[in-house]
Amino acid sequence: MNIEGLAALVTGGASGLGAATATMLAQAGARVTILDRDREAAEVHADSIGGRFVHADVTDSMEIGAALAQAEEAFGVGRILVNCAGIAPAIKTVGRDGVPHRLEDFRRAVEINLVGTFNVLSQFAARLIEVDPIGEERGVIVNTASVAAFDGQMGQAAYAASKSAIVGLTLPVARDLARDRIRVMTIAPGIFMTPMMKGLPQAAQDSLGQQVPHPSRLGQPEEYADLVRSIIVNPMLNGEVIRLDGAIRMGPR
Repeated sequence: MNIEGLAALVTGGASGLGAATATMLAQAGARVTILDRDREAAEVHADSIGGRFVHADVTDSMEIGAALAQAEEAFGVGRILVNCAGIAPAIKTVGRDGVPHRLEDFRRAVEINLVGTFNVLSQFAARLIEVDPIGEERGVIVNTASVAAFDGQMGQAAYAASKSAIVGLTLPVARDLARDRIRVMTIAPGIFMTPMMKGLPQAAQDSLGQQVPHPSRLGQPEEYADLVRSIIVNPMLNGEVIRLDGAIRMGPR
């Protein structure tokens, strides 16, 4: 699928992987809508790429429906969706004080990372199937999991569970939407330079980067965006999860 001229939506597009993806899509000629809860950062980034910002909570069905309608009114029916919105809590199953993981914290991670992803993609797909295909397909959906889906570390029970579920839904959703000529893919990034990582001391960043076999450094958000581009333009990429991690396999801590 040729990106130029298409309407695209990026959740979590105000920073990190989502921001780099929104930039890449805009530079490739797409008409980009950023969906995020960080109003200030999202508005600045949307303006910088000539895109549009819509404020919405990915876990709220009505807010997402309204956000998609606003994006469609501005740029037409979306053909490309990249789901980057998510959180990464670090809480052990039972803390050193003997207190169990709060159920509300576990539920929040699942609600935002998993339910939020499905909420957006299902409503996006419902709108997309109403328009004619472009060549052999109507559009492409790219979700974001994590290597934690496979190598979850201590303190990542909620995060790994939510990301594993995104891996698990990839193939059945791709099969569901195949009749409508919509592709569905998932990227599982390793250790990337996100806003959370930028907040760590340089020594900590270097230590984490050295855990990656090759290249021994943190991944750059632009490298995630490059893979999104490859997925969009290659029609045979469908129903699969791609690890983008420099061959790292995470240890227990």
